[in-house]
Amino acid sequence: MTTPVESALVTPPTPIVPTSRIPDRATPGHVKMRAAGLRVSYGNRVAVRDVDLEIPANAVTSFIGPSGCGKSTILRCFDRMNDLIPGARITGEVVLNGEDIYDSGVLPVEVRRRVGLVFQRPNPFPMTIYDNVAYGPRRHGVKDRARLDEIVEGSIKRAALWDEVKDDYRKKSGLALSGGQQQRLCIARTLATEPDVILMDEPASALDPISTLKIEELIEELRQRYTIVIVTHNMQQASRVSQMTAFFSLGEDRAGYLVEYADTAQIFTNPRQQLTEDYVSGRFG
Repeated sequence: MTTPVESALVTPPTPIVPTSRIPDRATPGHVKMRAAGLRVSYGNRVAVRDVDLEIPANAVTSFIGPSGCGKSTILRCFDRMNDLIPGARITGEVVLNGEDIYDSGVLPVEVRRRVGLVFQRPNPFPMTIYDNVAYGPRRHGVKDRARLDEIVEGSIKRAALWDEVKDDYRKKSGLALSGGQQQRLCIARTLATEPDVILMDEPASALDPISTLKIEELIEELRQRYTIVIVTHNMQQASRVSQMTAFFSLGEDRAGYLVEYADTAQIFTNPRQQLTEDYVSGRFG
């Protein structure tokens, strides 16, 4: 069963060519995104509260923590996907390249072009591999066939899928690929819009170990060009792929909150908070 957010992505919308208020890419190594006082509520229930963190450019940041602590909720704040959930209310700031993406003058569709999201379950569209990858550029007004060909081929190559599909990617359905290939196709579809940031919500949780290794190797390659934020329940994976790690937990009020955010090595070897140490050492969660 697809989620309301995933279902909303499958229905092709009317093409939109937005006017961006979000500045171009920040200088590598600087802060790419920043959350300040970020809080998400559904109706009267606070799902996650008071999150403050900075996402460095050209690095992988992992979100870890027990189920229900708000990791995916915060992730989806970064591209305004929670806007699609009835009753959701977001307060605080999420800043991309110095611009608050929740400002009234910023279009959500432009945010989602600059900040791509890869879901936990591969969700290729029921169309050819080519059309899957060309979907985003076409939506944003790219009509020239030669330009589309260039974008599609380049994106498939950057997603480490080209050698496996190059002979029939114009005819073969994305649904005919294996699970690991489908996830890399979804990554290629995200890359086709040239995002600044790539969000990944447990991208390897449904994959076998070999496919998981390919996704992790791909993440390492992509961070040279993109800023990546990944939600994972696999702490070994977080320690392997990320440079920064944010640990979330549940408070007594059942709202998620950020416990600790630091270099990945520190989180896993010398955390400042006892709760973090208890979690990464397997005492709970």
